[in-house]
Amino acid sequence: MRVVNAEQMRQIEEKAIYHYGIPSLLLMENAAWAVVEEIRRNIPNGKEGLNRRKAVILVGKGNNGGDGLAVARHLVFQGMDVTVLLFAAQKEFRGDAALNLRLFQGTTGKLFVVEGEKQRRLIRLALAQADVVIDALFGIGMRGALPSLIEEYVDEVNVAPGWVVSIDIPSGVEANTGKVYRTAVRAQTTVTFGLPKWGLFLGEGPEYCGRVVVDPISIPESYLMEEGISTFVLMDADVRDIIPIRQLKGHKGTHGKGILVAGSKGMSGAAVLAGQGALRSGIGLLQIVTPLGIAGEVDAGITEATVWSAPGADSLNEEAWPVILKQAEKAKALAVGPGLSQNIDFVSVLEEILKNISCPVILDADALNLIGLDSSLLALRSGRGDLILTPHPGEMARLCQCSIEDIERNRLEIAVAKAVEWEAVVVLKGSVTIIASPDGRAFFNPTGNPGLGTGGTGDVLTGSILGWLAQGVPPLEAACLGVYLHGKAADALAGEFGWSGFTASEVANQLPKVRRALELKGLEGKRG
Repeated sequence: MRVVNAEQMRQIEEKAIYHYGIPSLLLMENAAWAVVEEIRRNIPNGKEGLNRRKAVILVGKGNNGGDGLAVARHLVFQGMDVTVLLFAAQKEFRGDAALNLRLFQGTTGKLFVVEGEKQRRLIRLALAQADVVIDALFGIGMRGALPSLIEEYVDEVNVAPGWVVSIDIPSGVEANTGKVYRTAVRAQTTVTFGLPKWGLFLGEGPEYCGRVVVDPISIPESYLMEEGISTFVLMDADVRDIIPIRQLKGHKGTHGKGILVAGSKGMSGAAVLAGQGALRSGIGLLQIVTPLGIAGEVDAGITEATVWSAPGADSLNEEAWPVILKQAEKAKALAVGPGLSQNIDFVSVLEEILKNISCPVILDADALNLIGLDSSLLALRSGRGDLILTPHPGEMARLCQCSIEDIERNRLEIAVAKAVEWEAVVVLKGSVTIIASPDGRAFFNPTGNPGLGTGGTGDVLTGSILGWLAQGVPPLEAACLGVYLHGKAADALAGEFGWSGFTASEVANQLPKVRRALELKGLEGKRG
């Protein structure tokens, strides 16, 4: 699914209104119905469940407020006890928003203009009694901090016991960046229109938007497929189509050979976990190159792989290159970095890998940290083969010679710019991982949870991407597939354990289960 910034969404809406002839009032009405239907789906017993329930709707003067007023009118007709709180004088409303204000005033709903502190007790009581609180204060055009008066009431919304629903984007969250300046509405659900916005996936946006529901509000599909939109959010259907189909006559050779260069003293587990990620993703043959001093540990930890030792008691050094080169013959992919250590002597090996290994190469963890000493080394790969980088924000900061804060403030822009500059697929890990392509496209991954914030899960991801590459999946698709299923595995475990307590090896073991569930879901869809 495409993801847009505020300017792109406005252009799509204007095209729908002025070229396709959809009245703007109809778009507002459709947006309101999308919110109402979401409320009906989530309150038991459908329409009967809404009867006599209480709703409080906070309304600003713009089109987002107009959406909220239309929602308020429909909820009154559904039998709800509706209170609208206007955070602007009635004379400030214009166009479709003004019309919806007049229409709401013709209903039995209650309307209050919030002018200051004197209504605080009344509003606090209304919020405390509300089954649903609807945020229609600001839409995608807002920039900067919320006005101080509204901030105070947003704080009240955020402690209210009712279900909080934001219209299009939580008020206080910037649509393009996900930035929150001081405070914002913390929604349990955000109903967004047309296409999802960048800010729902960037910055602090994911923390505030809750579950995101997307409704096209009758904008034609052709307009939502606008050329020039180069950002996407991964969906089940997209990822399912990438999974390679195994042939009846397939064998370990046809399922691909992958080389994993990993491990150092005290970090043999990283090599094992990456190997598990590859094997659980279906690789045919996995060969691990690791230091002689820990080869026995790695061999014992992952019996299904072939382990090749290279000189070095504690870590790999320049003498590892001949071993890697030999084992890379006929390999479909090579990954280097998990648990490697930052032995400066290994930099020369990285140079040889970048220059001489023709199959796709993944650089992760300490391989990235060593490249970070001189990121110009990445230019050695130009024209010699596909490259995937899998940095977390700290590693990306070292590669870019900037602060982690700079990376986090500009995740999308930096990931795309560096993917183009380095001619590489960049997997910038985070609460919403971004997969950026050398052609300028970017993909937001919606799967995963804080349970992945434990040692070894990044190693599993690297191994999983290696496994898909070895099976012939192209680099960009392999990165998307690996990241998506890795997050799905964590989500499945979170359903059992919550957001903590599961381990990296359990994530690896869950990979074939979530892959199979995705395949079966596709088969059910075809039968239906």
